[in-house]
Amino acid sequence: MVGGGLGGLWATLRIAEAGFPVALFSLFPVKRSHSACAQGGINAVLDVKGQRDSIWQHIVDTIKGGDYLAEQPPIKSMCEDAPGLIRTYDRMGVTFSRTPEGVMDQRLFGGVKNRRTAFAGATTGQQLLYGVDEQVRMYEDQGKVEKFEWWEFTSLVLDDNGACRGITAMNLETMKVKAFRADAVILATGGLGLVYGRSTMSTNSTGAAASRAYQQGARFANGEFVQFHPTAMPGHDKNRLMSEACRGEGGRVWVPKQIGDTRDPLSIPEDERFYFLEEWYPAYGNTVPRDVASKAIYKVVRHMGMGLGGEDVVYLDLSHHPREFLETRLGGILEMYETFKGEDPYTKPMKIYPAVHYSMGGLLVDYEKDETTGGMKTISPKNHATTIPGLWACGECDSGYHGANRLGANSLLSASYSGRVAGDAVAAYLKGVKETCESTPESAYEQELNRQRELNDSITRGDGSENPFTLHAELGDLMRSHVFVERNNAGLDKALEGIKTLKDRFSSVSLDDCGDWTNQSLSWARQIHDMIVLAEVIAKGARLRDECRGSHYKPEFELKIPEGKYPGDPEWDDYVAKWKANNEKWMKTTVATYTDNGPEIEFTPFDVSVLPPDKPRDYR
Repeated sequence: MVGGGLGGLWATLRIAEAGFPVALFSLFPVKRSHSACAQGGINAVLDVKGQRDSIWQHIVDTIKGGDYLAEQPPIKSMCEDAPGLIRTYDRMGVTFSRTPEGVMDQRLFGGVKNRRTAFAGATTGQQLLYGVDEQVRMYEDQGKVEKFEWWEFTSLVLDDNGACRGITAMNLETMKVKAFRADAVILATGGLGLVYGRSTMSTNSTGAAASRAYQQGARFANGEFVQFHPTAMPGHDKNRLMSEACRGEGGRVWVPKQIGDTRDPLSIPEDERFYFLEEWYPAYGNTVPRDVASKAIYKVVRHMGMGLGGEDVVYLDLSHHPREFLETRLGGILEMYETFKGEDPYTKPMKIYPAVHYSMGGLLVDYEKDETTGGMKTISPKNHATTIPGLWACGECDSGYHGANRLGANSLLSASYSGRVAGDAVAAYLKGVKETCESTPESAYEQELNRQRELNDSITRGDGSENPFTLHAELGDLMRSHVFVERNNAGLDKALEGIKTLKDRFSSVSLDDCGDWTNQSLSWARQIHDMIVLAEVIAKGARLRDECRGSHYKPEFELKIPEGKYPGDPEWDDYVAKWKANNEKWMKTTVATYTDNGPEIEFTPFDVSVLPPDKPRDYR
């Protein structure tokens, strides 16, 4: 098991429960995994507010929120299992917030109209992570789970048939690489936000592990679909998330109507404020999906020139709420803003702007090669198997549940659910496995170990002129400039050209630390190479997809909803016809295959049997 977040811990738990030993690898203590950073909550239909919410509506919201670009049967299963999953967490002792009557509370989140998000104050991810880790530690005490914390996954070990038979990993204290045999390997290694230099993600969210599996033959899907969270606090070191819970609890996004108005925001009257989300999307207001809100903010700032003080920021305002209410429900989030910004968010609006937050794309799961057509075809039942036999993936590093845009508060749900599915699938596989890893010759492990040692030696002994930290900064600038909220083909061509240059320059990298003990520069340099590889997947997928869908936005190919027109109007019917024609061409999964010359891209159809797309996504 590689990765100790929610996905990895759930998979570990299910396999250990089935009686099989698990070796759990993590870059750091599992309680520091990025799942702990999820603030706002986890979705499940409990209908505690009496809004007549339904599991079917959760399914519809998720599929629609992803702009119809996801395998639909797994989404259906996830939403159906969500209520039971929440109750399981409750029995584990997770301290969900409750109403004065003792009922589990739920809040509103983006892209929905019902209060469906269970939460534990503003630290939901941390509480869930700790709850599952307690269960895993029980099996650790019994000797069924062994944790390898402060170990970095460096590669898969493949046999002569291309099947995964274990991994190599590097001890981050001694920097020694060791091979580990395994009958099955699961990657649950999180997202790739650091490809963009600065993001809301942990500084360990590089995507390197998924990139390494991709470079060894696993397919990578929908890389171009990267979520830009609309409400992040910009920072020179990283961007910090101001959770969607802020909007769900009544936060309002606005700018002064008068361009260049630099008055204190509290002195600006209501009628001189431009609440653009409420004006443009009255049905949802400030709780439109993240891609919609991000594009709106980008439009206001970059195209309308209404950014505060001429900068790339707008207001997120909670100051109309009582302090006690905010402290109870959003305290951890607002405390972070106060700490890093030095301003009181309880009494003054916060300054926010979109930032990289999540990767909908990831390792392709539940597909296999179609020997008849040469393309990819789906497999059933869904079990989170990758295209490498013996390798599974779950959590944010897989591409299974979110399509072109993730619905808010579905991340903790999908991580938990996919980890459980992958764990159950591997447990079933192990019960029927006929040929164990013990039959794999030692030479396969020695060969991979030698490859990894030679790679480390070539980097530490390099005497070139390139600094790996400079390369990473340049990669981030390139991606934020050309593969951000708004994209165009000319900019994407520049990005691909720049990425190719960075790949060439990496061969001349030189480290400031060539030691063999806790050499962070070596580990980071290796990850930078892997981020450059993923950046090319993202940029090339974006270059080839000439449409607008979810987080992938190319204005020159946008099919705009006719202003003031709705179903029944001739202009609406004409728009729907064009939308359906566009889907015929582009409603497909982007599948990348690694080659030394860059990714080879193909587009693969997927299962839309649950909710066949018959009308465009409309949040007006």
